[in-house]
Amino acid sequence: MSGVVRAWAEVSLSVSREQAEQAELALHSQGALAITFEDQADDPVLEPALGTAPLWPVVNLRGLFEHPADRLAITFALMASGVVQRPEAISWREVADQDWERAWMDRFQPMQFGRHLWIVPSGMQGPDDPSAVQLKLDPGLAFGTGTHPTTALCLEWIDGLDFEGLRALDFGCGSGVLGIAAALKGAASVCCVDNDPQALLATTDNAARNGVSATLHCCLPKDWPVGQYDVILANILAGPLIELAPQLMSCLANEAHIVLSGILEHQANEVAAAYAGACGRLTQQQREEWVRLHGQRQIA
Repeated sequence: MSGVVRAWAEVSLSVSREQAEQAELALHSQGALAITFEDQADDPVLEPALGTAPLWPVVNLRGLFEHPADRLAITFALMASGVVQRPEAISWREVADQDWERAWMDRFQPMQFGRHLWIVPSGMQGPDDPSAVQLKLDPGLAFGTGTHPTTALCLEWIDGLDFEGLRALDFGCGSGVLGIAAALKGAASVCCVDNDPQALLATTDNAARNGVSATLHCCLPKDWPVGQYDVILANILAGPLIELAPQLMSCLANEAHIVLSGILEHQANEVAAAYAGACGRLTQQQREEWVRLHGQRQIA
């Protein structure tokens, strides 16, 4: 029936990184239809060292329930889980369908990287340009929507390379945005590796949304089929990049490219030095305080 506005109940609370999973489980146990994780202090979400939680120090959680929700039961579940100590730590509001959608639409808009590569939030119209490469992506917990300089720097580099027939590795894939962009640009195969199973699920979903599921293989680091790659993309952090340098360099085919990001300006020289043995001098591109490094394996 037109004109009828459907309403939802949204619960909000803030928890520590360590409490996020427990809070998520409590909300799911009460029938949450959707759970959103948000940053409280403008800290970027980057892929951390292997085995650490890929969330901010303080996380804002929003759970969406059908209206009317059993607010008392949900509050008790959150308190029983230990993530909140008193009901006042939880806030509620009613959200209409159009309000929920408008807030999402206002926050995320199509974004261009380089000349032809675009990230277009699902449900939105991309550019009317036959040469545009459009990557459909749903914002959310999945890391890497293109809004952070580290991801943007990588996407701009991807836009400038012809991937036709190349073998690519996206190490620390998060949402899979880099690997999917490579696949959309013609990569023959893309291996997406992440230590977080939730990130692998997000990558799998996003690959299906973009019609490149047959090109992508997703796996945990322990299941990674180490081989030779023509392009390696690693948008993680300086420490893990240095730690992984011997392993990643051993996977570079002759004249292969390697793109490293998630690096602060003062860390760039140390990371570049770790890869100099295989790639010589790496070039550097900076945005704000973040740096992208690019190298190419010298012919053996």
